[in-house]
Amino acid sequence: MENKKTLFFAALSLIILIVILSSFYQVRETEQVIITQFGKPVGDPVIEPGIHMKLPFVQKANFFEKRFLEWDGAPNQVPTKDKRFIWVDTYARWRINDPLKFFQRLRDEIGAQSRLDDILDGETRTAIANHNLVEVVRSTNRDTIIEDEDTGDFNKQEIFSRITVGRENITRQILEAAAERTADLGIELLDLRFKRINYVEEVREKVYDRMISERKRIADKFRSEGQGQASKILGEKERELKSITSDAFRRAQEIIGKADAEATRIYAGAYNKSDESRDFYRFMKTLETYDSTFTDKDWLILSSQSDYYKYLKSESGR
Repeated sequence: MENKKTLFFAALSLIILIVILSSFYQVRETEQVIITQFGKPVGDPVIEPGIHMKLPFVQKANFFEKRFLEWDGAPNQVPTKDKRFIWVDTYARWRINDPLKFFQRLRDEIGAQSRLDDILDGETRTAIANHNLVEVVRSTNRDTIIEDEDTGDFNKQEIFSRITVGRENITRQILEAAAERTADLGIELLDLRFKRINYVEEVREKVYDRMISERKRIADKFRSEGQGQASKILGEKERELKSITSDAFRRAQEIIGKADAEATRIYAGAYNKSDESRDFYRFMKTLETYDSTFTDKDWLILSSQSDYYKYLKSESGR
């Protein structure tokens, strides 16, 4: 009997403990709770943190986030107003501002994410289709600063189309239109941004090809200018080299001329001292002439009275 009583009280205590535990629930600072009874919400949402009570087994606590939540859309191919096909990737931040309405409409965050996909993607497509590409990618009409290739000065030039709306205003339009549709779902949209905007693959390849061609054109221009400068430098080098060579040759000839004149002066002084020295000089010069004029194969016909023949005669006069 004692064992049966002990088991009975232990079981009763366990049941009471389970009932007590199932009667209380804890709400954290980052949570808000909807109490449901047989699947239907009862009472007001519980948003105050702390320990709260509910009917055990009959009622259930459904927890929802108070904090900001993230929505990350999938990239979509969207045509702009000027028929440019682009990939648009967006993201948004939202929060549950009415947990009761949120629970009644969407039940949980998974359902909310699916509904946000429909709303935000749809509003994004509509906004993109109503604006030109330049409005989607630009936010301001600031001037483009370009360096002047001739002077090196930086000038402001307007090379892009002027915008009237801009990316920031387009995102605001999407956010406002989507917020009207999510308000009935217990969701407050806080912000929406374009994460990435890009051309579709076919158009992007053409843009890259055009960019490559432009870079090559600029590279060829610089290469041509470099080759022109190199040719100019080589030409100046050749001109300076010829000038230096010519000047050196002129100076060498002047030195040689002065040396020859000095040698002639010395020779003249040496051979002009007497009649015998002058005859010897004439004799030596004539021999040099013979050596530079005749070879063993030459025939020469001269008059016997010629000065050129004088030293060829023998002592007997023949």
